[in-house]
Amino acid sequence: MATMRLKEMQKHLTRLTVVLLMALEAASQALPGCPYSCGIVSSIPYPFGIGNSNLTGENCFLDKELNLTCTNSILYRGKGNVQILNITLAGKIDMLTYISEVRKNESLGREETQGYDVSLTTPVFGISSEDNKFVTVGCDTYGYLNSFRNGAESSTGCLTRCDTLESVESMQRSGNCTGIGCCQVDIPPGMKNITFQALSFNNFNSTSDFNDCGFSFVVKNGNYTFSVDHLNGAPFSMTPIVMDWSVGNDTCEASMLRADYACKSPYSECENSPFEYGYRCKCKQGFQGNAYLLHGCEDIPECTNNKHNCDSEYHCRETLGSFECFCPDGLIGNGTKEGGGCHPRQPADAFTKIVIGAGVGLIALFIGISWLYLMYQKRKVLKLKQKFFQQNGGIILRQQLSTKEDSSQTTTIFSAEQLKKATNNFDESLIIGKGGYGTVFKGFLSNNKVVAIKKSKTVDQSQVEQFINEVIILSQINHRNVVKLLGCCLETEVPLLVYEFVNNGTLFDYLHKQGQGVNVSWKTRLRIATEAAAALSYLHSAASIPIIHRDVKTANILLDDTYTAKVSDFGASRLVPLDQTEIATIVQGTFGYLDPEYMQSSQLTEKSDVYSFGVVLVELLTGEKPFSFDRAEEKRSLTAHFLCRLKEDRLFDVLQVGLLDEENQQEIMEVAILAARCLRLTGEERPAMKELTMELEGIKLTKKHPWINAGRNFEESEYLLYEAQSSYEHGDSSSGQQNTGYDTLRELELIDFGNGR
Repeated sequence: MATMRLKEMQKHLTRLTVVLLMALEAASQALPGCPYSCGIVSSIPYPFGIGNSNLTGENCFLDKELNLTCTNSILYRGKGNVQILNITLAGKIDMLTYISEVRKNESLGREETQGYDVSLTTPVFGISSEDNKFVTVGCDTYGYLNSFRNGAESSTGCLTRCDTLESVESMQRSGNCTGIGCCQVDIPPGMKNITFQALSFNNFNSTSDFNDCGFSFVVKNGNYTFSVDHLNGAPFSMTPIVMDWSVGNDTCEASMLRADYACKSPYSECENSPFEYGYRCKCKQGFQGNAYLLHGCEDIPECTNNKHNCDSEYHCRETLGSFECFCPDGLIGNGTKEGGGCHPRQPADAFTKIVIGAGVGLIALFIGISWLYLMYQKRKVLKLKQKFFQQNGGIILRQQLSTKEDSSQTTTIFSAEQLKKATNNFDESLIIGKGGYGTVFKGFLSNNKVVAIKKSKTVDQSQVEQFINEVIILSQINHRNVVKLLGCCLETEVPLLVYEFVNNGTLFDYLHKQGQGVNVSWKTRLRIATEAAAALSYLHSAASIPIIHRDVKTANILLDDTYTAKVSDFGASRLVPLDQTEIATIVQGTFGYLDPEYMQSSQLTEKSDVYSFGVVLVELLTGEKPFSFDRAEEKRSLTAHFLCRLKEDRLFDVLQVGLLDEENQQEIMEVAILAARCLRLTGEERPAMKELTMELEGIKLTKKHPWINAGRNFEESEYLLYEAQSSYEHGDSSSGQQNTGYDTLRELELIDFGNGR
């Protein structure tokens, strides 16, 4: 029991000692006999002060503008109502100021609003531009911030707008203030005597159901996080702000000659205020304390505080503003850790001592400089990686991955070093593909797994959160005919994506490389088409969030060693919200595969992928590229030439030589009809990818099990072809919809390709 009581007493004494030391340190910052704290403000450093000294009767402050009052344990500036929260000798002072709020006044009617402005008179202090932000919250709301100085006025501000509560919630889930429901701007340097006000430019008419007020305020960085709940009203009436302060009204050079020069300590130095007048005092290197007091700057005890590079505290000697290392009698050396410390003296001639000392010194200098340089470079690279990781949404990705329950389907976050090692620092000899969105390298991970690493060209910083969502969605796609996304690296300026490696090239290469296309049998082509259709059907219909590929082409269909199709390259893909069927986008894709309806309207739908897939089917049938200047003018557009021959009942004229035989005539005609249906100019008339997949599977089954379609002969296939042509001529679609007098094929023929330019 006695031991326990002794320990409790020791703890109590330790706490008391710490409190006393803190109080003594705070008291040493003020003039003798002057209050040094007030309420939550534990230290009031001179040149600030409260009233007069109870020892000398002199002012506790340097200038009247730095006079403070303590009322009910709350610190105020002068006799005003501005509360002070903290003061630092680095030239910063934290204050509280009111917000400006604008509200709909029901008594005035729904068309009128009322608000008030807030003013802060600070003739000496300026608002810190690097420590504050000007924020406006609300819908149909704008706020302005004015500054008056020497009769001149300068202004800044921002406005917010939002149509529905859902639009605010979808854009502001991260709590950021990005312009919808909340906006913020930087504050120009040197603003003083400010006024600011929140106003409504639409009287809240468009958002009256969920927002009838707005407010503007200046706030210290990191002290406000936007929430949708704030649209119902401000949760606070005052905010903390940071002001810059200085003393005097002239530069250091001019003030040093005056009797009221504020840098009293002989170990102080002066630095000019970053604004148009005034200066600040600070202790010289090797000293610490309050440079505005005569004895305020004290020598830092480097030896006892372990702030030295001597090999031992006993070989360290204090000097004014610094320290020195030495070796006691009987030992030689310079006493520093870098210089080898102190060691016993050994007999040697003077020349040897000089040579050895010089050599050791040069080596130590070289090692020291090299070490510092390497540490600097290493730290610089580390900071750059951290910057890119945050800039590319790494924190958001980690947060979302931590919420995933199925760990087997999560994305791997690779480091930049891992992928550099996997690609031999992105050796050009490992490039396996280049496209409009980046370069693809072959890589070998440490576990000997072969991967494809895509290095994109650019990334839109405003779409970082959508990019992360797409990465997570694509990593969860588990389909045998879709290239698997394994992970990503966010430590580089442009994110790197890691995919499974598919080793047999692209369908484009296989069809169009010299002497190879003829070797691809019709059976293989039909299977590849069916597998690609199944992959696109999965993306459109079975993925957790529907995905439109937007760049379907033979160059984006990879083949593995068994010639199984793998749909790849989602650089242009878009996620489709579950409540939408089309998306307005900038037109992107590859010429020759682009949906004409999409090019005209910029409205992206799943049927845009269907059109592009129809071009792929035509390539499989003809072995020709979608567009080529090497062909005659009427044949430059493959789709137009194909549809024209199909309409003229001359399909077999455009088929690749050697592809047609007696066994596959019926299948080829049915696939040609499917391709024509995909190429209809109106998206609503095209079949869905799910329907295409089922029909292609049916064609395959007919070949495998001929009894399924035993009653269907060659004449029936010709009849189907005739029916397809008739449906074009009369405007009928496969779904039974009626065309409004257009001949789809004729309309396609009217498209002016401008000689392909």
